[in-house]
Amino acid sequence: MKILVLNGPNLNLLGTREPEIYGADTLADVEASCRALGLADLEFRQSNHEGQLVDWIQEARGNADGIVINPGAYSHTSVAILDALNAFEGRVVEVHVSNIHKREAFRHHSYVSARADAVIAGLGVEGYRAALRWLVA
Repeated sequence: MKILVLNGPNLNLLGTREPEIYGADTLADVEASCRALGLADLEFRQSNHEGQLVDWIQEARGNADGIVINPGAYSHTSVAILDALNAFEGRVVEVHVSNIHKREAFRHHSYVSARADAVIAGLGVEGYRAALRWLVA
């Protein structure tokens, strides 16, 4: 099974940006812990650019069985990412390190959730591993 793990804007700062909200683990730590599960062929990517994320989602069509996506702030603004995910045939899990529903009101709505088969929020970086276990099960 091949799974694409996508991370949106500012997730390259995981571990140093607002650790009281996002924790101390870096994105490299997340990748290593996910790979250590040995559940699937994983491809990790991160971009601060919406169009790049759209391109990667489109490339996953026919090439990946599932997508784990933490769209970051694009969750709340990007119809383009939603449209790209709607064209993807596999399963999609949306992950948020923090519980977006306990934060500012503008974070409570996610366009990506309209396509996601599952949404994990508030489990910290464990949410990525939970998403992978769910996709493979």
